[in-house]
Amino acid sequence: MGCCSGRCTLIFLCSIQLTVVLERQVFDFLGYQWAPILVNFFHIIIVILGLFGTIQYRPRYIVVYIVWTALWVTWNVFIICFYLDVGGLTKESDLLTFNISAHHSWWSERGPGCVRREMTQPRVGTVDSQSYISVMGCFMEYQYIEVLHSGTQILIALLGFVYACYVISAITEEEDSCLRK
Repeated sequence: MGCCSGRCTLIFLCSIQLTVVLERQVFDFLGYQWAPILVNFFHIIIVILGLFGTIQYRPRYIVVYIVWTALWVTWNVFIICFYLDVGGLTKESDLLTFNISAHHSWWSERGPGCVRREMTQPRVGTVDSQSYISVMGCFMEYQYIEVLHSGTQILIALLGFVYACYVISAITEEEDSCLRK
């Protein structure tokens, strides 16, 4: 296989996927989004496995990557529906934090151009003072940032899916031609 083959392209796409999902993982950690953290972690493992399978000519690992990619696209469609309040989903629920905390997307208070104002509630005799946070002046609302993240993940995953299928067919053809000789 040449340098500009589907195999090299799949390696490049897996590298891009790792970079983008690591960026997403950081912001999910900052927002205490436990369900996305867990799914992102599995995605990182499977992409590394797909990368290894591509480099080492292991079609079984690439098949695992293909199956996971279909699940990953489904997960990202769910995230898009969640943040756009499609169906019975609402971005105000604690679904992504497993109902452990009331945290939401990190971008909801710290998006581009957002101005945060904290107003502390005076509490007599307590160390913890709850504060009300108002956010104004955002260039883009946080749900659209999350939708863009998921849309980017879907686009890269679909490209990876196509190239992974191509690489498996190329590896299989190569093995068949070696067996015929």
